[in-house]
Amino acid sequence: MSIISRPYNNLNYRKVFMNDQTIILQLQLGAMENFTYIIGDPSTGEGTVIDPWNDTDAILSAAAKNKLTLKSVLLTHGHYDHTGGVKFFSEKMNLPVYLSKDEFMLYVPACKTLKRLKDDDTVAVGTLKIKAISTPGHTPGCISYLVQENLFTGDTLFIDAVGRADLPGGNSGILFQSLQRIKNLPDTTMIWPGHHYGTRTSAPLSILKTSNPYLMSNDANDF
Repeated sequence: MSIISRPYNNLNYRKVFMNDQTIILQLQLGAMENFTYIIGDPSTGEGTVIDPWNDTDAILSAAAKNKLTLKSVLLTHGHYDHTGGVKFFSEKMNLPVYLSKDEFMLYVPACKTLKRLKDDDTVAVGTLKIKAISTPGHTPGCISYLVQENLFTGDTLFIDAVGRADLPGGNSGILFQSLQRIKNLPDTTMIWPGHHYGTRTSAPLSILKTSNPYLMSNDANDF
């Protein structure tokens, strides 16, 4: 893996290549230090955007700069700070927007192209297969997305913390179980969080297992 970090329109912008098969663009957008991601297949030029903030110009510019055509939107959950750009991509570009079926009870963005995902479903982006992994707890339908040993965790897991479980639909016990599921992934899995709330913008799971106190917990009663 090679990582290139550089400013992009005064934003935190990182570009990652993995074996010439996957492009990951990480954009830090908004006052809450949200991360919006673009995942691309360089062989086909197709891409998807994860958790689009409402600065759609920045997202489109990043995709164009890297010769990617966006084909879909993936949502880790339905909170407003992760769905601000959904209306644009749905109405102006007619892109399918994927959200967990379990999120429909509480957090559903206004979107005419919304599609339901369930655990272990995959979404194709060019030749890439992006796997949906159910990781509820922050909300009932939180999903993490796995592609080429990269896990996009939204607000389930940050670098040094986890998402809140005290908002409507949150549950700390369920969040604990979701973290156990993440811990069972290979140590080499790279974690890409939904906010820049930590000392790094991403990190291997092996590091988080020994540094993130919530991921280090093995007892739900102590969580």
